[in-house]
Amino acid sequence: MSTRETTETTEITKTAKTVDDVEAGADDDVGIVGARTPGVPRPDDAPIRVRGLVKRFGPSAALDGLDLEVAPGCVHGFLGPNGAGKSTTIRILLGLYRPDDGHVRVLGRDPAREAPAINREISYVPGDVALWPNLTGGQTLDALAGLRGVREKAREDELIERFDLDTSKRIRTYSKGNRQKVALVAALAAPTRLLILDEPTSGLDPLMERVFSEEVARAADAGRTILLSSHILAEVQRLCSAVTIIKDGRVVEHGDLEHLQSLAATRIELRAGPERLVSLRSALAPLHADLESGKGRLTLQVPPERVPMVLGVVAEQRVVDVTCEPASLEDLFLRHYEDAR
Repeated sequence: MSTRETTETTEITKTAKTVDDVEAGADDDVGIVGARTPGVPRPDDAPIRVRGLVKRFGPSAALDGLDLEVAPGCVHGFLGPNGAGKSTTIRILLGLYRPDDGHVRVLGRDPAREAPAINREISYVPGDVALWPNLTGGQTLDALAGLRGVREKAREDELIERFDLDTSKRIRTYSKGNRQKVALVAALAAPTRLLILDEPTSGLDPLMERVFSEEVARAADAGRTILLSSHILAEVQRLCSAVTIIKDGRVVEHGDLEHLQSLAATRIELRAGPERLVSLRSALAPLHADLESGKGRLTLQVPPERVPMVLGVVAEQRVVDVTCEPASLEDLFLRHYEDAR
């Protein structure tokens, strides 16, 4: 197996080899809601808590004071343009990179010192899966389960059927999408508390993307926590209750998705004849709305609290072809992403 294949496979499966108990004293959170036994995570800890994370590669800072907190049992979107620091953050969470500064806790533990203990309770799926090419899909799942030391075979078989995966073929004959399915079946079937998914649907067709969405929702309903990094914004908006958007190694947007959408501008599109649109533009002028004209339509962006006022003016002008859309995740993302290009 090549070095790259070994590295990628390790990232997926770095979970289950039996290790000695990690030494105590890994975390001394003095004064935070009382005392606790050193090295033993509190049950109410956020599964992921990062404060002031810094990671440098030479003179460049890939992460520059990044904060991230993921609540238990939620699907949390982790977004940013290429080079923003998402993959670096994930590698630090997995214990593959050591931070230069900052506070990192995953399941209440420090991944820089306790990665084996943490990774027994994590399922990780990267966007470019490399596996053992001479093994079949079934043999690969056997190997991954063997590394972890525990297996829920009935759940695994159910997922194999749902993802329509032919486990009798060798990995080297698989398409990218089928390799991704193997990793997803292994991750979702494992009895882990936390899933870290980095572009997990890369290579999947729309039908399998829907199956993935259903299984992620099922995992969250069962109390598992999911950190989802994806460029498919519609997928993130559909699945996630909270999002963090990063740029240049820093957080630029974070919070409950519905709340963030409520803070952003609402898009209103009005369609009418030329004379009616001229009259409508004049009537809307006192509201200082951001207006754009197109062929037979007028589009404006307004704060949510001003939507009723605008619609009142529209009704007075007897315009009936009206489309009103709250800000989408794409709107929130592009507000920062376009500045980065």
